Amino acid sequence: MELTKENILEALKNVVEPDLKKSITELNLVSEIEIEGNEVSFLVKVSNPAMHARTRMEEAIDFALERAFGKDVEANIRIEGLPKDRPQEQRKYLNSVGNIIAVASGKGGVGKSTVTANLAAGLAKKGYKVGLIDADIHGPSMPTMFDLVNARPRSIEKDGKKLIVPVESYGVKILSMGFFVEPNQAIVWRGSMQSKALTQMINDGDWGELDYLLLDLPPGTGDIQLTLVQNTQLTGAVVVTTPQEVALADARKGISMFRNENVNVPIIGLVENMSWFTPEELPDHKYHIFGKDGGIALAERMKVKLLGQIPLIMSVREGGDVGHPAVLQEDTEISRLLDKLVDEFIEQVNWRNENLPETKLVEITRR
Repeated sequence: MELTKENILEALKNVVEPDLKKSITELNLVSEIEIEGNEVSFLVKVSNPAMHARTRMEEAIDFALERAFGKDVEANIRIEGLPKDRPQEQRKYLNSVGNIIAVASGKGGVGKSTVTANLAAGLAKKGYKVGLIDADIHGPSMPTMFDLVNARPRSIEKDGKKLIVPVESYGVKILSMGFFVEPNQAIVWRGSMQSKALTQMINDGDWGELDYLLLDLPPGTGDIQLTLVQNTQLTGAVVVTTPQEVALADARKGISMFRNENVNVPIIGLVENMSWFTPEELPDHKYHIFGKDGGIALAERMKVKLLGQIPLIMSVREGGDVGHPAVLQEDTEISRLLDKLVDEFIEQVNWRNENLPETKLVEITRR
């Protein structure tokens, strides 16, 4: 087959964009085709620009071209992410951030920060550009969970404005109140000061381009949560619970807060943490210490997606304590479960973006 633009497009008609489920030629994602001898170069737009997704797309294109034109053809393929369909005119800040996700819980002690840390590290492991704001002002834990206890962010000046440069670990850009106080120093602040600190980390962080910015919120439905929905267009929220009834009751409140008609933030999904305990010496046994399948029942009742059930495993706690999230372990049971959680999270965020309108900022009316 002769190497022409028309024949190249014909050869690529069976290459499918995995998220959009249609041919890249049918979706008009191939452009800037140039041919010189046996060399061809062109641009392909994809919905997921992460490294692993780009690699799979390149392999599929190379296979299609070789099948049509033989092994002598040399392809120079540029792959870029599609522009975000969701308009961002309302965003005063974070215009280069694709998805802003709050991770919340109704009560403390359910492992919300552990889930956030592993989501962030898992996304970065898959090739995404990830940022994380530790918005739990009174109990910042991300410096410990990412081995950054003694880290201190630096500041730079851009366009006449001073910005805080996030500290990076395992490919995740992080800002935390824990970077600005001593580890044993208590933060005794009123709600307005907490809100100001969160706003500064969001607005004055030098975040650059990100696929995901995760915000690890404090427990409850207070000032921090209100400040967030007033000032930031959230893509959605993830709620973390344990199977225990007292945690489920508070998780229901958290979901209801985001679903309030004046807030209206989509729920990406629910994560059930500490779902069961399996001793090392009894690998086939599951002990449901905090109750069984409470998260499944809550997800069904509230009509939200259950993103995953995470067991109570010592290596998760140890990973958090030593600053190495468990999702980064090499091919262990818990790393596989956490990878699956990350995959479900990505799928639900993509579904939300394709099917729901952008989130509006909450307007507070004073009388």
